[in-house]
Amino acid sequence: MDKEILEILKRLETKMDKGLDRLETKIDKGLGRLETKINVLGTKLDEHTLILRALEHSSEVNKAEHDKMSNDIAKIQGDVTGIRKDLSQVELVTANNWADIVKLKAVE
Repeated sequence: MDKEILEILKRLETKMDKGLDRLETKIDKGLGRLETKINVLGTKLDEHTLILRALEHSSEVNKAEHDKMSNDIAKIQGDVTGIRKDLSQVELVTANNWADIVKLKAVE
């Protein structure tokens, strides 16, 4: 009877060893696939990071150009205002000159 129990225990041990070997193989395969997926995700993350940095740079360039355009527009507005004042002065002087011409003609 002891021999039978010993034999049963040996068979049980053999089955457990085989089961553990299969389990280890499955775990190794699963870890390999998981590692591959992690590597793919890492690559995608690196690509996305590069894209985001490029977009951020483009945004900064666009903002700088926008700021420059705003400054240029403000300068142009100032120039136009100055030209309008000068034109008003010219109109006023011209009107005074016409008035003087009319007076001179009246004297003749």
